[in-house]
Amino acid sequence: MILIERPGLRLRHQPGWLQACGWNTTALRHQLVRNLPWDQPEVLVYGRRHPTPRLTCWVADPGCTYRYSGLNQTISAWTPELSALRALLQDRLDLDCNSLLLNRYRSGADRMGWHADDEPELEASAPIISLSLGISRPLRFRPRPGDPLARGISPVAVELADGDLLLMDPPSQRHWQHGLPARLRLLGERINLTFRLIQPSTAMQSISTRAPLGSAATSTQARAGGTAPLNTSA
Repeated sequence: MILIERPGLRLRHQPGWLQACGWNTTALRHQLVRNLPWDQPEVLVYGRRHPTPRLTCWVADPGCTYRYSGLNQTISAWTPELSALRALLQDRLDLDCNSLLLNRYRSGADRMGWHADDEPELEASAPIISLSLGISRPLRFRPRPGDPLARGISPVAVELADGDLLLMDPPSQRHWQHGLPARLRLLGERINLTFRLIQPSTAMQSISTRAPLGSAATSTQARAGGTAPLNTSA
């Protein structure tokens, strides 16, 4: 396990974790592409609707609902492979989760803007558990604008390849943002799975219109690609 620490940031990166656990990651990715009800929701930014620059799917236990830019999102049921992944994470890492957000990046043109997974419905003491499938892409981290704890600290990039595990431990979401820049020369597909623990009794306001600390861009705008891209040429 590779430990990456900065003021307010703690990441644990295990390359090839799924393969080491005996999984065929190529077969798993094809199953997810084939079996999940992928959606490309539109978000409202400055009065206009824009499709998100990626496909998404929300999988969760009953009651773990959330709202996305004013729209109620339908919960998709756990498929056998996703249930097996959740059981694997609970067994190997001793971490509980009741929901899963999947982002499907069809090519290097698909992206995710700067944001933090800091919605109040998320259990603050639980890490965000990320698994990567497909082509390798860098996940960028930067201190949240205006955050005094990480002021002056350089950004961090973690290259996430097929089968990699990344744990984003608390209080990382409070002090840092992360984003996946476009890479127009890349043609391969990537699927990212982020397992989360939320409070089922409260309807989620995930990907809401709350602005990140010190930023004029809302979380909705960032995840819709409304912020300036990090690098679109590599």
